[in-house]
Amino acid sequence: MTVLVRSGVGPLCAVARAAIPSIWRGKYFSSGNEPAENNPVTPMLRHLMYKIKSTGPITVAEYMKEVLTNPAKGYYVYRDMLGKQGDFITSPEISQIFGELLGIWFISEWMATGKSTAFQLVELGPGRGTLVGDILRVFTQLGSVLKNCDISVHLVEVSQKLSEIQALTLTEEKVPLERNAGSPVYMKGVTKSGIPISWYRHLHDVPKGYSFYLAHEFFDVLPVHKFQKTPQGWREVFIDIDPQVSDKLRFVLAPSATPAEAFIQHDETRDHVEVCPDAGVIIEELSQRIALTGGAALVADYGHDGTKTDTFRGFCGHKLHDVLIAPGTADLTADVDFSYLRRMAQGKVASLGPIKQHTFFKNMGIDVRLKVLLDKSNEPSVRQQLLQGYDMLMNPKKMGERFNFFALLPHERLEGGRHQRNARQSKPFASLVAGFSELAWQ
Repeated sequence: MTVLVRSGVGPLCAVARAAIPSIWRGKYFSSGNEPAENNPVTPMLRHLMYKIKSTGPITVAEYMKEVLTNPAKGYYVYRDMLGKQGDFITSPEISQIFGELLGIWFISEWMATGKSTAFQLVELGPGRGTLVGDILRVFTQLGSVLKNCDISVHLVEVSQKLSEIQALTLTEEKVPLERNAGSPVYMKGVTKSGIPISWYRHLHDVPKGYSFYLAHEFFDVLPVHKFQKTPQGWREVFIDIDPQVSDKLRFVLAPSATPAEAFIQHDETRDHVEVCPDAGVIIEELSQRIALTGGAALVADYGHDGTKTDTFRGFCGHKLHDVLIAPGTADLTADVDFSYLRRMAQGKVASLGPIKQHTFFKNMGIDVRLKVLLDKSNEPSVRQQLLQGYDMLMNPKKMGERFNFFALLPHERLEGGRHQRNARQSKPFASLVAGFSELAWQ
């Protein structure tokens, strides 16, 4: 565990830093117990130490942003961190059923809201493209249902390495990709099923229009500000250079209030909170788009409903990793506060959830889908893989209760059409939403 000490936001001399009393310990804040050989000096560490020496301690949010998405050295920018050889495995890599059921969810919502003649499928942080690939396979299998609908795919991805992997996974090799690094749409192509696909670095560059948005394990890597309650009020956690050990970082507390404190609720009862302004900005953008042009957003992530405290952690080689050791070599994450997402959407769109993954997939008919796949397979290894994947997704001790689903929808979607945008529409929208209630085809 690491002792947090008070610190100014400007450079402090080593004597002053050493004299400041410790006031807090945190469960995951292990930045002092690792032996020196386990703390290699990475290019990112050098960059951060130079930054801190120049301008003073940095917020946890700034630390996460630099470590994960720095254009030159960021963890996500130039590496493939997914899969068995990476640092973590996501649900689509575990079982094809995950993506298939999400494909069914989007089709169910499309049908429930009137079967528009076109829609955009937009994924934020699409990983290796496995998830959207599974969804598009469902769209192809149900082509007779979607035959009169023009679909396009739009991927929001900052990682050059992952965008190339996504293109290999999803696009038709015979149709060359269009590339324009300086354009908001930096890559274009056609999927293997003939659907137009485009890549963007920012959500605001995606064309507005009737869209279904997907954010799977996206919000948990957005930068968070961490706060500790003290006798003097809320104080933000910063990251500083350890004066006792060269080339080592430590956590400190700001001596006075900082701007991000404005994001803490006035009636907050926890003694430690994490706030994510970037998540609020994205939820507001999604809410405005959905309210204006229709569609829905589905968020799937680790998280809580405003109850947890310190969730900031690192992963390297599928194991927990000290967040301050060898920055740039491990993934950094913090659980999503769904209560905050709900507040940011309030008034613009309706929200559902969070609901536990095992409940969501039970409602989506995962048991029926598993039986179909098992009946089709004669290979013992394939059957075993299907059963293991099901267990990982559904077991409450694994991902079943740790993973949550959360949705944003137009108000009229849940109000039986009382406030429909088009008064001439005679048939009201179905109010039940698949996953959050049992799936029922219209």
